[in-house]
Amino acid sequence: MSQDNDKHDAGADGSGPRPAEDGGPQAKEATAGPPADGGKQDGPPAAAAAANEAVEALERRVPNLRKTGGVYVPPFKLARMMQDLQDQASPEYQRLTWEALKKSINGIVNKINTANIKSLLAEVFRENLVRGRGLFCRSLMKSQLASPSFSPVYSALVAVVNTKFPELGELLLHRLCLQFMRSYKRNDKPVCTAAARFLAHLINQGVAHEVLALEILILMLERPSGDSVEMACEFVKEVGAFLQDVAPQGLHSVFERFRAVLHEGDIEKRSQFVIEGLFAVRKAGFEASGFKAVAPELDLVDAEDQITHELSLDDNHDPQVGLDVFKVDPEYEQHEREYKAISREILGEESEDEEKGEGEEGTEEEDTEEAEENARKGQEAAAIEDATQTNLVNLRRTIYLTIMSSLDFEEAGHKLMKIGIQPGQEIEMVTMVIECCSQERTYKRFYGFLAQRF
Repeated sequence: MSQDNDKHDAGADGSGPRPAEDGGPQAKEATAGPPADGGKQDGPPAAAAAANEAVEALERRVPNLRKTGGVYVPPFKLARMMQDLQDQASPEYQRLTWEALKKSINGIVNKINTANIKSLLAEVFRENLVRGRGLFCRSLMKSQLASPSFSPVYSALVAVVNTKFPELGELLLHRLCLQFMRSYKRNDKPVCTAAARFLAHLINQGVAHEVLALEILILMLERPSGDSVEMACEFVKEVGAFLQDVAPQGLHSVFERFRAVLHEGDIEKRSQFVIEGLFAVRKAGFEASGFKAVAPELDLVDAEDQITHELSLDDNHDPQVGLDVFKVDPEYEQHEREYKAISREILGEESEDEEKGEGEEGTEEEDTEEAEENARKGQEAAAIEDATQTNLVNLRRTIYLTIMSSLDFEEAGHKLMKIGIQPGQEIEMVTMVIECCSQERTYKRFYGFLAQRF
């Protein structure tokens, strides 16, 4: 028993030989030794044995490779280690690529700003955002918490990525809503203010619906305190210009609540002055006071291309924290090839085979350009004029369905403004509003307010 204890103690402090399951010398002797019956040897093939030796050599150079957040490995050494591993499906190679992906995403997020955001978008899409969507959201939230003034820049980046990967924008919103609710319940003002500011700019960019902004304001002003009133005022300054355009009635209700809190006088003088300053900003105009919804240099996505997520604070928000942790992917090579194809499609790049074919087909393209131009001229000459007014009927149907499906006149007006009526078709809008109103049994104020809106 004493000898066994001595062996156990020797292995525990690291001075003795490692156990067989850790890949130490004993493991080599157990696997490389001759078979017990002295006959056939059922060991692994030579290729597998060479791969195992390479992995063991790699683990000896980086002892804590299997641990999260291991020692720092210089980039040149990391590249050399990745070359040593020939099997790209091995867990060790996947972990190395995971660490490289994490460093690359953190580097891009840390150096992005208003001046270089357009040039860095290509680098962002070259990284595997499907595999590293958890890392991307985590890096954004940490950087924004450290520098809340960069919230408009990070929101613009998320707005662009959200058009191609909506699940990434939705994951970020779930995490931010969860962080906001937790910090609000814990009275953690810095974290709560940063999360609210990030959500405000995501709402300005159209990534989140404006109803989320109204829910946040209702929550803050339900039981007003000094901190909650100040946070609500700052939130309104960030998102007020956007709400003024899309939900003026909701913004009016929020300011009525501010007015009631101010008249009650239950909060301290400092908070009362903050509310009065907010009313002054509203009177002068949010954009005139320097609180624009989206800066021109950060307006990178068209409204019709943006995908808006309708989330609520009361939803069951799943942060999917498992996406932040490395996991072995059995189909790693296939997923990497699929994302490279997606990345080339987004960036407009062509594969290597297509680039080689360009040189061979260059002369053919020159010959076909003239034929295409002639065909285009022929099509323009033989343009068919539509006398059935199909487009006009479709426009009237769209206007009618939009009016009938709207809850109030503000929503109807907002949706009708986005239809994109061509010059000369404005009379169709007027005609359809009058016809819809004439179909009602009694007059509804809805149509009067809608007409006033235009």
